[in-house]
Amino acid sequence: MISTSSDAHLFITFGVIGLFLAGMIAVLYATNRESTSFSDYAVGGRSYGPWYIAMCYTNSWWPGSTFTAFFALSVGGALGFYGMVYATLGVTAMYLMASRAWTWGKRFNLRTQPDLLGMRFDSPAVKRVASTIGIISVFPWVVMGIQALAMLFQFASFGRWGVTTCLFAGVAVVLIRQYWTVSMGMRGLIMTDMFQGLIAYVVCAGVCVFLLFGDQAAFSNLSQLPEKMLQIPGAAGTGYGPMYMFSLIFTGVIGSMCWPMSFQRIYTASGVRSVKKGTLYTMLLVGGFYGILMLFAAAISQDPNVLAHPQQGWFLSLFDIGGPWLLALAIVIVLAASIGHVDGCVQVCGTQFANDLATWNTPRTDRQLTLLAKAGMVVFIVAASVLAYLTFDYSRLQLLAQISYQGIIQLAVPLFFGIFSRRGNKQGAIAGMLAGIMVAIVLTTLYPDDIPALGSLTSGIVGLVVNAAIFVVCALMIKPSAVEQARVEGLFEMAASGRGVQVGAAPVMS
Repeated sequence: MISTSSDAHLFITFGVIGLFLAGMIAVLYATNRESTSFSDYAVGGRSYGPWYIAMCYTNSWWPGSTFTAFFALSVGGALGFYGMVYATLGVTAMYLMASRAWTWGKRFNLRTQPDLLGMRFDSPAVKRVASTIGIISVFPWVVMGIQALAMLFQFASFGRWGVTTCLFAGVAVVLIRQYWTVSMGMRGLIMTDMFQGLIAYVVCAGVCVFLLFGDQAAFSNLSQLPEKMLQIPGAAGTGYGPMYMFSLIFTGVIGSMCWPMSFQRIYTASGVRSVKKGTLYTMLLVGGFYGILMLFAAAISQDPNVLAHPQQGWFLSLFDIGGPWLLALAIVIVLAASIGHVDGCVQVCGTQFANDLATWNTPRTDRQLTLLAKAGMVVFIVAASVLAYLTFDYSRLQLLAQISYQGIIQLAVPLFFGIFSRRGNKQGAIAGMLAGIMVAIVLTTLYPDDIPALGSLTSGIVGLVVNAAIFVVCALMIKPSAVEQARVEGLFEMAASGRGVQVGAAPVMS
């Protein structure tokens, strides 16, 4: 941890944080307007263009923990670069989903990812199981985001604040930001994602490129890295089996398309063209920002301070290079990424709680749904704050991310089959998801990192295989009725022809 006896340094770091927060609130004030309905609250009126969609996508993928947990991975070796691969491939698949997902969302007034699954399989149970899995899987990311905020305040205070104080400060910032999300819904989230994203990703990439042409983190350092840093996990001597790297990338690609906060961005777009353009722009943002950041991490990896504290390496390296001013910029970059991602996760979980779970056999008015969403957000952030405190000193933060992926990929079977295939039924979707998540939970408890006996496959993939097998068996054994066949054919014809995209009635299972 960096220490200082100069109060001037504190004025610099907290002053820059204050300027950032003032800019964010100014954006919210300028764009604030009351939602006219719960759909407007949940998906922002389906009115946003490709650059807004792209920045929202990016903020969904790269939270503040990118600068702590994933930065540490790249300090340790080539493993850190896997995130760029899976995120880029994941966006590609999102491009392919765009037409049907957006068309159905518009036609049936879908507000969440589970809404789509419930509509596709004509089942409220499918919707509720999917929503529960999504909320549980998103939770670790909120925990990591709060921890990144706490670490941020540790550095901003130069170690003068303890863990508890820093966590309270981080949560306070989230709650300040959350006030606007609770008030404005998705509209406020999208507008600040653009502001925060420009700082977190565009400014960060520019700073890293500038520093890579300097002395301490020069490009030339990359040619002098120890050979062990270039080894891919699974190679001899790495401690992992041959399937480990495949597992990470595969779960990353599949999972990136299943995150409810990423998927919901489809519904905020003004049309299919905006979704597709937004995904292409996302590839540029994701590949450019993350690749440059990981190159910087590798270039600075041999710095003794960074080697000793890799999860703090982003802050330590920028302070060593540029003193308190560059540290303040590093802090604001992480702050922008953290609050955007945490806020997005909390928003989507609150929305799903209200839309998918709290409607169980009880129709709700728009006002009731909005109030339930707001209450769900508050409960979610409080619970995450408690767990963030209890796991603050956990040495392998990236494991929390890996564990969450083992759960979220269980949505892939009904989601992919549901969007790309006319086959399948609600029985297979429900049984597959439940079996998959249970297998993933049990195996993750026993093997939180990988399963050595299976060549270092991860638990989620085993669960996914069980999930898919059950889905396919049910699809083969349970034949759909003529009415169901006609309904599904109509859905696919609607998306293929581009007809019927006017807002329709709520889905039948609501």
